[in-house]
Amino acid sequence: MTQFCHQCGNAIAAGTRFCNKCGTPLAPTQPQTGAPYQAPPGFQSGAQSGGQQTPGYGQYPVQQPYQQPAAGDLKPNIAGMLCYPLSFVTGIIFLALAPYNRDRFVKFHAYQSIFFIVALFAVSIALGIVLPWPLERMMKGLLRLVFFGGTAYSMYKAYLGERFKLPIIGNYAERQADK
Repeated sequence: MTQFCHQCGNAIAAGTRFCNKCGTPLAPTQPQTGAPYQAPPGFQSGAQSGGQQTPGYGQYPVQQPYQQPAAGDLKPNIAGMLCYPLSFVTGIIFLALAPYNRDRFVKFHAYQSIFFIVALFAVSIALGIVLPWPLERMMKGLLRLVFFGGTAYSMYKAYLGERFKLPIIGNYAERQADK
């Protein structure tokens, strides 16, 4: 059965402990059959013996079991792809929706779609101010081609599960997604 990494959406083999693409530790696929860990006889942590406990000593982090996404949740690569079609609108929607706003891959593509449309809008305004009418119209037609081509290519790369960074904009999107 094919499984997918919950961080990057990469297909992984069953029983794999780490994602081949992003290195995210994966939840075990088989339930643990042994008894829970018991301290050796005579062992007492600092808190049990009445002394002060050194932070981190004798404390084991509680691992939360991996929770499967709900039936209606999208895979990260599909959610990343859907950040682009309606430019900043779908980007903002995916930044606001709870399961997706915690996924770095989806956040990256949401921010990149928002920054891409804002940059194209700013360039469009600058062209309107600087260029005469016939040349402006021709350049805005070229800008539309850049918009549709960039959107289509970014959607394709997001669907493949890749973090394709657009020039200049991609670096800003990556910094925002990592926050």
